[in-house]
Amino acid sequence: MAADSDPESEVFEITDFTTASEWERFVSRVEEVLNDWKLIGNSGGKSSPEKGEYTSGTWEEKSQEINFADFKFSITHYFLKQECEKDDGKDELEEDTFPLAMQDLLCMNNDFPPRAHCLVRWYGIREFVVISPGTNCEAIISESKCNLLLSSISISLANSGCQVPMFVQIQQKWRRMYAGECQGPGVRTEFEMVHLRKVPSQYNHLSGLLDIFKSKTGCTLSPLPPVNIAIRFTYILQDWQQYSWPQQPPDFDTLLGGEVGGVEFGKLPFGACEEPISELHLATTWPHLTEGIVVDNDVYSDLDPLQAPHWSVRVRTVENPQCLLGDFLTEFFKLCCRKESIEEVLGRGLAEEEGKENSDISSALSKLTEPAATVPISKLSVSNMVHSARKHIRRHRRIDESPLSSDILNSILLYLFPDAAVEKSSENSKSKTAQSNACGKTEQDKNCDYNLFLQLKSAPSDSLTYRLALCVCLVNFYHGGLRAVAHLWQEFVLELRYRWENNFLIYGLAGGPPDLRCCLLHQKLQMLNCCIERKRARDESRKVLEGSKERERSSRPVPESTTATANSSNLTREVSPGKSWDSWSDSEDEFFECLSDQEEMEAPHSEGGKDGSKIKAEGRMHPYNNMVLLHSTELLYVPVTQEPAPMTEDLLEEQSEVLAKLGTSAEGAHLRARMQSACLLSDMESFKAANPGCVLEDFVRWYSPRDYVEEEVVDEKGNKMVKGELSARMKIPSNMWVEAWETARATPARRQRRLFDDTKEAEKVLHYLAMQKPADLTRHLLPCILHAAILKLKEEESVEDIPSVKKTIQQATSQASKLLHHPNHDYKKLEDFINQLMAMETVITRVRSLKAKFATGEGEKGEDTEELEKFVSSLLEEPEVVVIGAGQGPAGSIIHRLFASAQRLADFTSDEAALLAPLEEDLGHAARTEDKKLTVGSSNMPDFPPPAGREILLRTCVPRPAPYSKALPQRLFCVLMREEFRLAGAFSSDTSFF
Repeated sequence: MAADSDPESEVFEITDFTTASEWERFVSRVEEVLNDWKLIGNSGGKSSPEKGEYTSGTWEEKSQEINFADFKFSITHYFLKQECEKDDGKDELEEDTFPLAMQDLLCMNNDFPPRAHCLVRWYGIREFVVISPGTNCEAIISESKCNLLLSSISISLANSGCQVPMFVQIQQKWRRMYAGECQGPGVRTEFEMVHLRKVPSQYNHLSGLLDIFKSKTGCTLSPLPPVNIAIRFTYILQDWQQYSWPQQPPDFDTLLGGEVGGVEFGKLPFGACEEPISELHLATTWPHLTEGIVVDNDVYSDLDPLQAPHWSVRVRTVENPQCLLGDFLTEFFKLCCRKESIEEVLGRGLAEEEGKENSDISSALSKLTEPAATVPISKLSVSNMVHSARKHIRRHRRIDESPLSSDILNSILLYLFPDAAVEKSSENSKSKTAQSNACGKTEQDKNCDYNLFLQLKSAPSDSLTYRLALCVCLVNFYHGGLRAVAHLWQEFVLELRYRWENNFLIYGLAGGPPDLRCCLLHQKLQMLNCCIERKRARDESRKVLEGSKERERSSRPVPESTTATANSSNLTREVSPGKSWDSWSDSEDEFFECLSDQEEMEAPHSEGGKDGSKIKAEGRMHPYNNMVLLHSTELLYVPVTQEPAPMTEDLLEEQSEVLAKLGTSAEGAHLRARMQSACLLSDMESFKAANPGCVLEDFVRWYSPRDYVEEEVVDEKGNKMVKGELSARMKIPSNMWVEAWETARATPARRQRRLFDDTKEAEKVLHYLAMQKPADLTRHLLPCILHAAILKLKEEESVEDIPSVKKTIQQATSQASKLLHHPNHDYKKLEDFINQLMAMETVITRVRSLKAKFATGEGEKGEDTEELEKFVSSLLEEPEVVVIGAGQGPAGSIIHRLFASAQRLADFTSDEAALLAPLEEDLGHAARTEDKKLTVGSSNMPDFPPPAGREILLRTCVPRPAPYSKALPQRLFCVLMREEFRLAGAFSSDTSFF
């Protein structure tokens, strides 16, 4: 008993009632968020928003996550960003000033905003907070949970003193159901909502909705305060019928039969293949009405859309309509991901001829050393040779093996190489037209095109590479895809080889070395053209030499016993015994024959050598600034030199890598300098041959004048004289210039080893081209296709004059220049860029479609035309466009006519509509040219269909809940649609006097 009575052994259970529950923590967390966002205090005193500010202004939002036990919520603050207003008198606000949200309930400046949050549209408030279930959380459907959340926000608002309305999202998210509350000093506004599938028949008109509103306010005053009414009916036009989109797909049959000229192959298609505008929404609004002015019940309605004082229009576009240019670019870009080679695509049967030509380079070289054709170059002779060569190559092929038909292939090749075409009057007229069109371009347009080609690292728009890109794109899309592209590329390479073997320049390429600002494929073609130019020049000089030799032999007899040497004729090369001129000229890979006409006319000049023999000067051009050789009385002559070897960017990169691998050692640096001094050595040998008896100082005076320093000195007799010497860098021991000068022999340029072996380089280019896969070809031509697409967009935009598209094109061009100049293309970014071009094409086609539908008639005035153009340009730029003059204005008359035509056609059966379509078109034209009023159709048929949506806004200011309470704003927004009925009410009450 003693142990039991021990107080220490007794256990007392203590319950701490001060511990916060999950609900209290949630309420506290909401209050903390409101405090962090500085939403505490009086929100009144701000000016009313200006008209249209909810649409044109900037809406911002900020969010945080909060938890109720383990359930996640997202709390978001939405507000309209407005310019900072002066705070003068802010502290002087009356304590009982209504909250800002209550003031907004009665504001009429922003009814029915087209672009805003649904709560802004329903309640007209500019700032609010929403608590909604977090991502992947179930909706709040239980009534008890909804009431718990509502009581939570009510306590949070009361404790924090926040006057910003707060909403809770309940029910399923797709229903957009919200309940909320706003508290102020002595006032409270409750936001309630009703959402049904069907519209109750007794509330399907204004009279029934007014009954609901009055019963909810519960006002017993007599007479009742007036109810302000705003009504908006929306009509949807989906059937354009006779006002169809004017864009017609191209006539593809013209590409398959008959002659296809440059006009067809030289253009990218443009435009949508389907109607890009799906619907037109017409909103007719009665902004300020009062009860009793308008009648709308289940029997009769005064709400005629033609009598509405305010019309506004919006269009709904087709999502990603099929467009021709976009399809071309997309299909072309897909080729970049293919991995098949030409042989794998075409099979060995088609590719074996080309494979043989490229597998044995020695056989190709033997063909090249055969005597060149002496037929004069003309369009007729080239055409005959080209066609005969193609016929020889294709004679073993079966017609059904070729992906491209002969007609299409010949048309494409004649477009790419028009110099091989047989002269026809029609083609001459086309070329003259093309030249006149080209001449018609302004200098500004030419400069823009030129700058664009430089920015994109593409090729000039009149070049062979550019035309090839267009043809490959066309062939890929219409004429067989990958196999057709492989076939075209194979024929293109065969054409290039034929031109190389027969010394015919490639059409559509600028002369000179490869332009490193262009794409690599264009550089390769330019390199091949350089090889052909060098080869032709060598053949021409050979003919000149042979002709001069024959003339000299015929002018003076030569004794039979005399052996011809290099010094007894204009041919200055020493011919070894047993080797004739023909055998020497065949070794083209060892010597470079360069003879200018000026040298032929030059008088022979000899000078005594050290051994008493005569040394003849060779390879002279003209005296150099009347300078005299330092150790001779002879003039210093500029020599005939070899041109430096042209190089493409891949060869330059390869050369740079080789030089970099030599390292930084002295031996490596010396070897690098020797490799880079090949051109210098050649120039020194030419200089020695042109100026017998010269020294290194003479060469430096001509080649690098800055490295020869001259100064005036006074001799022993007091005479002034000019004395010169080499610069300090030329006197460095083991100087490369000194070493090269000692090594150089007096050899004119035409007898030197060629710096540029055109035969070898041409075969390298042809082999490189033949080994390209279709995907490689596509990557090479991608800059040209994007270049052509941008030019096409510029051309189409200039017709429609869309400022937003013009700005986007400029931005896209800048973006493309960064993407295409990078050596390794980022294909993901390029795909995004192509999608951007497709979006611009879509915008242009939409504008074109709208312009066709809102085109003025023959009797329209110029002012109306300008107004309609402005109206159409605004339809795609703005969310909703006001129709000036409502139904009586130019745009309103056309809209009325569109709806009326759709109504009449909808009333007929499909067969009757087909029969009456011509009549309707004529009647519609008559209506446009007369009074813009419809003169046909049944008088009982309405011009407008039933409204797709009706929005009715009711507002008043009455005391609640008792007659002696404050008069507070009340608002009810009603939405009546075919499958939706929504009531969004905001009802204020006085909490001081219940």
